[in-house]
Amino acid sequence: MSRAVLSLGSNLGDRLAYLRLAVEGLSDVLVAASPVYETAPWGVTDQPDFLNAVLIVESPELDEWGWLRRGQALERQAERRREQRWGPRTLDVDVVTVDGVRSEDPELLLPHPGTPSRATVLIPWLAIEPNAELPGHGRVADLLEALPRNEIDDVHRRADLALR
Repeated sequence: MSRAVLSLGSNLGDRLAYLRLAVEGLSDVLVAASPVYETAPWGVTDQPDFLNAVLIVESPELDEWGWLRRGQALERQAERRREQRWGPRTLDVDVVTVDGVRSEDPELLLPHPGTPSRATVLIPWLAIEPNAELPGHGRVADLLEALPRNEIDDVHRRADLALR
């Protein structure tokens, strides 16, 4: 059994529809889906705000590469274009962690290196797994607590939006 945490983001087009596309595309392996959050862009700030969510998925057939390929297939289905690093996108599916697997392969760094500093991942993850731990980094709640307050305050739950 392989268990993974996936982070979703969208800031182009019908953002909620793209997140729902990912949820539907993973419905056969979905264990839990976080609420939807809205966040300001990170990296390249001159772009629309993001909708973000986190999913927990499980499958006896998939390893870390299988999760990466499923995420990439969903991004292709959403017609994602990779024109600018950290630029706008219809759908981003990041593999955050897989059963504590570590990978230094440039195509699949695990755990995802940006996770400890991204409230956009930590907050939704904690909403569905309050005792979550990021391998090699510790408790997700502690990572979130260590972030600057303004980064935490920039993540807004959208109670009016649902993934399913």
